Amino acid sequence: MKNVPAIALVLTFAGLGIQPTMAGDLVDEVRLGVSGVVKGDHDKGAVGSAEIYFAPFHSSETGLAKALLEPRVQVGVSGGADATDQAYLGLNWHVPITETFFAEVGAGGTVHNGNLDSGTGPLLGCRLLFREHAALGMRVTDNVNLMATVDHSSHANLCDGPNDGITHAGVSIGVKF
Repeated sequence: MKNVPAIALVLTFAGLGIQPTMAGDLVDEVRLGVSGVVKGDHDKGAVGSAEIYFAPFHSSETGLAKALLEPRVQVGVSGGADATDQAYLGLNWHVPITETFFAEVGAGGTVHNGNLDSGTGPLLGCRLLFREHAALGMRVTDNVNLMATVDHSSHANLCDGPNDGITHAGVSIGVKF
């Protein structure tokens, strides 16, 4: 089960390599990141992540209304040798602050291979969790972004069992198409 994120990552990037002409139309950005666990001491070590952000929805609005009405679909995986592996899907809102700096927030769901109600590691109560994330970023070039990130996954006490949750903070680099 620990190899699921690695296999998904290889298939994802292999798929991008097969049809590179679709990258600008379908895929808006690909990100790789590394983070650490912030909440509790159940998971340990570095947590790697790989994410694909699909092209945003389109509206005729401008300014903040445009940012709110044009989220991107985010698909990702994260995991580490001593951490809970996750595969997630959600929406991501990108809000420009200046020409160089931006903020992002997002929400969705995740499925994980961690412990539900016994054993070591965070006790997560159910297999499907909510996932929220935020980032502060900087455009390094027209095609490269650098972000400070934070994400949290838990079931919000909507299923039986413990709800230790998982929170990570880290950095990621994104390549836009």
